[in-house]
Amino acid sequence: MAAVPTIGVLALQGDVREHRRALESCGASTESVRRPEELERVDAIVIPGGESTTMWRLARTFELLEPLRKRIEQGMPAYGSCAGMIMLADRIADGAEGQETIGGIDMLVRRNAFGRQVDSFEEDIHVTGLDTAYHAVFIRAPWVESVGGAAEVLGRAESGDAAGRIVAVRQGHLLATSFHPELTGDARIHRLFLDMVKGTQ
Repeated sequence: MAAVPTIGVLALQGDVREHRRALESCGASTESVRRPEELERVDAIVIPGGESTTMWRLARTFELLEPLRKRIEQGMPAYGSCAGMIMLADRIADGAEGQETIGGIDMLVRRNAFGRQVDSFEEDIHVTGLDTAYHAVFIRAPWVESVGGAAEVLGRAESGDAAGRIVAVRQGHLLATSFHPELTGDARIHRLFLDMVKGTQ
């Protein structure tokens, strides 16, 4: 891998520009990924928020679903935020009929678990690997119902009815959060992922 890794951002839907800006602020080179040949040029991938069923269908249409699965199985680091968390889950609760994921993290994720758009909220949560609380933005966010033995819980919701729900998970070279760090101006989650890509975390 090059000294400056190239991080792809899956550019089918969602906050592509914001993720690229956050990654570049941490010193990474970035590229938008819409085609299998673009996926081959990157060292790692970020799967942004959006609508998980739409993302799945577009990944099928652009012939990216199987190449993504293959690269991740081969050890390519990946980070998913919100809908991206759903895409990295091995199992979904309340999925659309026939809905598929890329998979890779041994977890069961519930779509829109925190409610609709009007139920979006922000709160400070503590994330393993960060020295102070992270101000997290949740928008129609999923949560993790359960994890398998290979997955490590990094953070949980800390207030309200959802207190204790899992919102950040890592499994080896894969990272996922329910929240949207690209919208906060705090690049520590992206920096954590970049350290994973470089093999220092």
